[in-house]
Amino acid sequence: MNEFPAADMELTRLLVVSDVAVSRQWYEHVLGASVEREYESACVLRLLGSWLLLVTGGGPTDDKPDVTFAPPDDPDRVSAELIFRVRDCRSAYDALRSRGARFLTPPVDRGYEIRAFFRDPDGHLFEISELVG
Repeated sequence: MNEFPAADMELTRLLVVSDVAVSRQWYEHVLGASVEREYESACVLRLLGSWLLLVTGGGPTDDKPDVTFAPPDDPDRVSAELIFRVRDCRSAYDALRSRGARFLTPPVDRGYEIRAFFRDPDGHLFEISELVG
């Protein structure tokens, strides 16, 4: 009998991007991801022990007949984000900015955490967050 989840399973986060090559370069250079595999319209990355799949958009298929994949059409409307828990938010901010990350604001101290947000080339939202105390 199969168990879900099972110990040998892994989770992959899929992001729809407008240009796989541009995004691959950004994820490698800015976030330090490593390329595991590349396909014509997709790229599999490894980042902090997790899988990240970058794909171009596409229309419905037999197994998802009413679903269209598309990159964000409005970066100010977000339904998901990826969060990096860091030891020092300001240091991470400086390191990421030096590699080309564009932040919405400098780190903000909210009392219980210090955090800052940035986007990838297609507008997917990322957060760096340091717990305080």
